[in-house]
Amino acid sequence: MKKPILVLLAISGLLVFTVAQDSSKPALYYDAENIGTDLASSLSQRPNFGVGRINSGEDYAINMIRRIAPAGAIVHPEGTEIHFIVEGAGELTTGGVAVRPESGGSASIEGGYAQRVSVGDLVLIPAGTPHQYTAVEGVVGYLEVRYKTSDY
Repeated sequence: MKKPILVLLAISGLLVFTVAQDSSKPALYYDAENIGTDLASSLSQRPNFGVGRINSGEDYAINMIRRIAPAGAIVHPEGTEIHFIVEGAGELTTGGVAVRPESGGSASIEGGYAQRVSVGDLVLIPAGTPHQYTAVEGVVGYLEVRYKTSDY
């Protein structure tokens, strides 16, 4: 007799919890064709490095990136990044110190850690960490999610 009453009370509690919840906004959906069109437009202007903007706000940015050549080192003092590799492969160097030549030009990393990345790999780059793709094997494409760490 106790068991059916406990089951009934549990179900009643779930119903009350379900009814008491506020309705939330639906998820945001992004069509692959639109992302690809934006990326293609970017690549037509700058063939070595394309950016397909997916969404951004005050404290985050979501982009689809496609590189066909190595690039200089960059540092985002307030932005942690996630790179999820979706195409190709390359060598990503992180850490160390970003050094810009006195004569100008792109920065490079001294004392960093180089790691080959390929499809399916995920890299978390903490805010303030120098990073650069020092080698690209044909192409490297990745979903980039950048967010201000201080906000979370």
